[in-house]
Amino acid sequence: YFGKISLSGGKGEGITDRFNNNLLFGSFKGRRKLSAFVLNGNTGQDGLNWQESQKYGSAEESNFEMTDEDGIFSFSFARSGDDEVYINPENGFMRNVNAGMQYSNKWKEIHSLNLSPKYNEQDYYNTRNNKTITQLGDSSLIENADVNTVVKRYNYKNSLVYEAKIDTSNSLKLTLRYNYFHTDSRETTDAATTGSSGALKNTSERDSKVASDKYNVSGNLILKHRFHKARRTLSLTTDWNSNKTDATNNLISTNTSSFNGTPFSVNVNQQTITDNRSEKLSSKLIYTEPLTSKWSLEMGYELSLNNGINNQSVYTLSNGSYTDLVDSLTNDFKQQIIVHTPSARFNYARKKIKFNLGSGFGITNYDLLDRTTLKDYIRNYTNIFPSATFVYNYKSNHALRIKYNGYNTQPTINQLQPLRNNNNIFNQYLGNPDLKPSFSSNVNITHNGYDFLKNLWNYQSLNVIFSQNSITNNRIIDPATGATISKPINTNGNVSITLWSGYGFKTKKFAVDMEISPTVNFSRFADVINNLVSFSNTTSGGLNIGMRKSKQDKYEFSLNNQANLSYNTNAQTSAKNTFRSNTLTFNSTIYYKKIWSFVTDYSFNARQRLAGQTSNYNVHIINCRLQKTFRKNEYTAFVKVNDLLNQNLGLDRDYYGNIFTEERNLRLKRYVMLGFAWDFKNKNNVAKK
Repeated sequence: YFGKISLSGGKGEGITDRFNNNLLFGSFKGRRKLSAFVLNGNTGQDGLNWQESQKYGSAEESNFEMTDEDGIFSFSFARSGDDEVYINPENGFMRNVNAGMQYSNKWKEIHSLNLSPKYNEQDYYNTRNNKTITQLGDSSLIENADVNTVVKRYNYKNSLVYEAKIDTSNSLKLTLRYNYFHTDSRETTDAATTGSSGALKNTSERDSKVASDKYNVSGNLILKHRFHKARRTLSLTTDWNSNKTDATNNLISTNTSSFNGTPFSVNVNQQTITDNRSEKLSSKLIYTEPLTSKWSLEMGYELSLNNGINNQSVYTLSNGSYTDLVDSLTNDFKQQIIVHTPSARFNYARKKIKFNLGSGFGITNYDLLDRTTLKDYIRNYTNIFPSATFVYNYKSNHALRIKYNGYNTQPTINQLQPLRNNNNIFNQYLGNPDLKPSFSSNVNITHNGYDFLKNLWNYQSLNVIFSQNSITNNRIIDPATGATISKPINTNGNVSITLWSGYGFKTKKFAVDMEISPTVNFSRFADVINNLVSFSNTTSGGLNIGMRKSKQDKYEFSLNNQANLSYNTNAQTSAKNTFRSNTLTFNSTIYYKKIWSFVTDYSFNARQRLAGQTSNYNVHIINCRLQKTFRKNEYTAFVKVNDLLNQNLGLDRDYYGNIFTEERNLRLKRYVMLGFAWDFKNKNNVAKK
């Protein structure tokens, strides 16, 4: 057996005392593995780190399957997620409890079992300020919102994976998951919108309380059969995913605006009860037949069934209870989407060259029913999914890959349901049952190479996506009041181009590892405002230069500088929006007599000062840790300082179309912690070895 106990705590400036306590245990006996962990802290740790997960966590149970040795083509499914809202542990304050176990075993090279239950509990608090500038011709709408968020939630996650090698020709893999999530949250918002001249357009004060329970059950079954004839195979992959969410949202808001110079107000006191259920079943059969020593034919058929129900009932307060139904905000909607996808492709492999060429044909049936109005929306679509891949391994550890594929993106039930969401009176959303699935063509060119003797490496990748029937929001904006109603529609002309690359080498004289990584991105997408379609173009580039040098038990140094530039144009303004930022990081570890070490992490974030701002919000972050080990690294005592200069700042900026957003989040700043860690192991077993 082996494990680790780590206890640490300390004081913070103007905040609750900080602590981080971890208990980890592992045991191996033959092929049986048993491990467990409990993590408890309020410094932002939300799970095992990479090294700990290798020892004490469970492997990622993914449904991704390579269909040939080079992995150049795959009809595999993406793993179904639980869609739980992510909380960034860098923002706000969070107390977190993580606990989990893993049991795995293998018997007679035939059967293997992996069981992994987990528990997570979070208490989260954050205060943020959102600034949103919406450009409308020569004028603009400027919204400033202060948002306070409190979240208390917990979840249980259970995973079981069973694999069996039935005989030399047959195998199966079964994955089952059951997850439960409970969330209680409260969010208060104080927002005001002005015009570019400073004239007040509207104000809104909102208090929203949400209690929700979510259940997620999923399963995946993979069956494989190899015939006696070489390269002749048959496989069946089946996915099932079921989600159920019950939620209650109590909303109280006071909203003021003006119409033709006359102020008016809208007060909301309502309760929304949501019953959301979705179920998806998909199954795919693939048969591979060798035609010659170099050629093979793969034929497949996939059937996908997607059912969903979204029942939302909104009530207003009457005589102290929520009993009066609001018909205009209430809707019961049902969807059924059936997709048939037959496919075929030819594969070729000879020495340094591999390529394939094929296509799938998607036959989609939409059956949407508005059960409130008894209105049906029935439509049928047929799409072609061509695909081709070329791989050239022109020499050892060097390869060129060119790949093309087409794929569909189905609209979600929230996008389809013709239901108005009035949680924010001045920014409402209305679904559209007439949406079509979008289709994207993706071209990817990748090159990579590595020379072990010269210690040289490089990679380049170009990815281009053209989209048809992209789902984009049509925003109806009233400049007089600042109110916006968004409705998803289909548009054409969206393009995304990404180029990323990297080059690395080691200097002979100083033995320093060098890395240079330039990137370029371009996107063009349809921006629909007041039913008029225009296009927004965003170009961004970055250059990262890094170097590393280390000597065992002496020192480790790394230095990186990441420079970024973003450039945006849109039809709503003649101005060209640019934004520059630079991040310099330096990490070092210095050892003394092998038992002492001093760790320093430094970063300098420089941001361009924008018009109307008095500061560019440049910050220096320094984290330090001094530690000493005892008894051959079995025990460790340490002291650490987080954010020595007390400058940590949660600031994010983004340009998207005619909208600029700036978000400032509460961040954990300076604190000091003392800690002690014990890495233990079974010494008797070590002695026997």
